[in-house]
Amino acid sequence: MLQGTDRGLKSSVDWTLVIIYMLLVFIGWVNVYASIHTPDMGSPLDFSLRSGKQFVWILTAFALAVIILFAINPRLWEVLATPGYLLVLVLLIAVIFLGTGHKGSNSWFSIGPVSFQPAEISKITSSLLLAAVMSGQNFSMERWRDFRKILLVLGVPMLVILAENETGSMLVYTGMLFVLYREGLPGMLLALLGLAIILFILTLKTSIWVSLAVLGGISLLYLWYLLRNTRPMSRDRRWSLKMLALASVVFAGLVLSTDFAFNRILQDHQRLRIEVLLGMKDDPSGVGYNVRQSMIAIGSGGFFGKGFTNGTQNTGGFVPEQSTDFIFCTVGEEWGFFGCLVVLVLYGILITRILRDAEQSREAFTRIYGYCVAACLFMHLFINVGMTIGIMPVIGIPLPFLSYGGSSLWAFTMLLFIFIALYRQENKYF
Repeated sequence: MLQGTDRGLKSSVDWTLVIIYMLLVFIGWVNVYASIHTPDMGSPLDFSLRSGKQFVWILTAFALAVIILFAINPRLWEVLATPGYLLVLVLLIAVIFLGTGHKGSNSWFSIGPVSFQPAEISKITSSLLLAAVMSGQNFSMERWRDFRKILLVLGVPMLVILAENETGSMLVYTGMLFVLYREGLPGMLLALLGLAIILFILTLKTSIWVSLAVLGGISLLYLWYLLRNTRPMSRDRRWSLKMLALASVVFAGLVLSTDFAFNRILQDHQRLRIEVLLGMKDDPSGVGYNVRQSMIAIGSGGFFGKGFTNGTQNTGGFVPEQSTDFIFCTVGEEWGFFGCLVVLVLYGILITRILRDAEQSREAFTRIYGYCVAACLFMHLFINVGMTIGIMPVIGIPLPFLSYGGSSLWAFTMLLFIFIALYRQENKYF
């Protein structure tokens, strides 16, 4: 426990994060109302409307933020990391059998009028446990025993979430690679992951033989580099040559199994979304309809937009899920390029501020958790905005703090304010 003179709320809390959070929540509420607006619609506080319900969720989220920031001892989060992770893991498994189906995924619990996704909460508990494990004494990313713990912490919920057909939430976990890279994961592993993605796409777009030729060319270039930059018969050269041979075999296997994975493992709607995204098929009235209408809405907004509640694409109901997954196209149509830029700048400041605070932290647990928060928010932002403008497949993922929905707002609020509370604890005393 840090000792000294209490600095007070003004100096110990990062109010920039709090203010940006409140601005994004307000922008989200305004656009939820705009997305469902009709000429004869009542007040945005009408509780029979989504905007009225969202207002209630906002008030409860603010109360939750206050409780996390001032009523709960931040030291408890590290203690609760393991039991919280295990409890949510049980919920993730249980929802497969007991949950409510929604758009092809079985990932929701419904209790009366209230529904929630354990997958949203799992991002918090996984981040906390990852921070607890990696901040432990004598932890080393280079030891297989320690690295195996990380694989289990992240891999188990990813596999369970994938079994729920909740692809979007599973993809968010891939953002944790940036956290691991910050903590010592070799950059070569990230490069290999990027190569795997490129080969997968290349195989789908062209043929197995083209991908194998590209893989062979890359392998030969790396072999030439090794022969020029390592000593003959040295231990490093022998080890590198073995790894090169192993990697070449693994990636060749990946290329050869792409067709099987794409056609036998992925579901029909998932395949079609990828095919539309990659330009392999055109489905403007089916899977591609959402993206097409979203892009029309954003493009029609021009620089300053059509004005509040004047968006014809949104209010006309042409954009499905316009208050949830496609809330960003409401911003684009009614507030234009300028409105989109303001929202993206706010997110940019929020994420970079979290990273700055994490780097300034004196405790490894706070730093690692902060990077996890930034990674989760970035992945949600990248995937959600990407699918509204046609550069990512439509996989159903909310935009943090803006999309309609109580469970996602609560989850993102908890994710952020746990970090603010941890950072405040470190800066509470001189």
